[in-house]
Amino acid sequence: MNERAETSRTAVLGGGAWGTALALAALRAGQSVSLWARDADMCAAIARGENPHYLPGIAFDTGIAATTDLGAALGGADCVLAVTPAQSLRAVLGEVKPHMPAGIPLVLCAKGIERETGALLSSIVAEILPDNPVAVLSGPSFAADVARGLPTAVVVAAREDTLAMDLATRFSAQNLRCYASDDVTGVELGGALKNVFAIAAGAVVGAQLGASAQAAMVTRGFVELRRLGAAFGARPETLMGLSGLGDMMLSCSSTQSRNFAYGAALGRGEPLEGRPLAEGVPTAAIAARLAAEHAVDAPIISAVAALLNGAVTIDQAVEALMTRPLKHENEI
Repeated sequence: MNERAETSRTAVLGGGAWGTALALAALRAGQSVSLWARDADMCAAIARGENPHYLPGIAFDTGIAATTDLGAALGGADCVLAVTPAQSLRAVLGEVKPHMPAGIPLVLCAKGIERETGALLSSIVAEILPDNPVAVLSGPSFAADVARGLPTAVVVAAREDTLAMDLATRFSAQNLRCYASDDVTGVELGGALKNVFAIAAGAVVGAQLGASAQAAMVTRGFVELRRLGAAFGARPETLMGLSGLGDMMLSCSSTQSRNFAYGAALGRGEPLEGRPLAEGVPTAAIAARLAAEHAVDAPIISAVAALLNGAVTIDQAVEALMTRPLKHENEI
């Protein structure tokens, strides 16, 4: 626990698994923590040390001031974590704006690209809350692990390096290590696109195509991540780090990942209606469109988008990928 954190107040927007876990991380780092959610029963459960809907079987520290009152949650905060789904961020920030203290940082903790506009989430914050600096928290981290206090490393990015370091220091605790970065775009893209590749990896496993195919898909998916990242100005070393390669390794190998689990169900031919939110589903189509607009060769992203909209079957997607023209491995 750092001494500076003891006088800090963090507000968390969102009472799902990741919002609850990050609220606990802030609490363990010595901060005063409030959490806003729309569900009163969920707020009551979090206040007594559980979130049975999103984190079943995990009992955790009490001390989070959970409330359905947005003004109360944001009052006195000197940092706000936005942990709502990417596709609802714009609407939530519209509600937040009248209550948002001027000048304090807003840290994006969701991973995605806005479906309608193709905007990165940091651009939405800059549009709606221009007086608040934006940061991004991402990396290989399952909410249940963080909630249980298991060792986890993430990256916090802000365009001003001093802010990134300040936030990394603020949220680091005994079992949560935060690294700083000033590559906001790279950290955002890594977090958003890994969800698309996790769906692809899950589909490979669900369709029983073998471990070799899974390894090939993840490796070539990372090439596409670097290509699209370069088109947006992301630094290669960022994509090689926690928010890119690290997050892909985690999300493309475990059913704890909602995106991997969604892809596995897709590969098995199971019904997809009613499954837990998988951010890679809306991200795939917009990522494919952005790749086309930037003339980036991204066959795996395009295949996932086509699979999700029913344009191709798994067998057709695999055949198309396996019969592409041969090339040197390191061609970018």
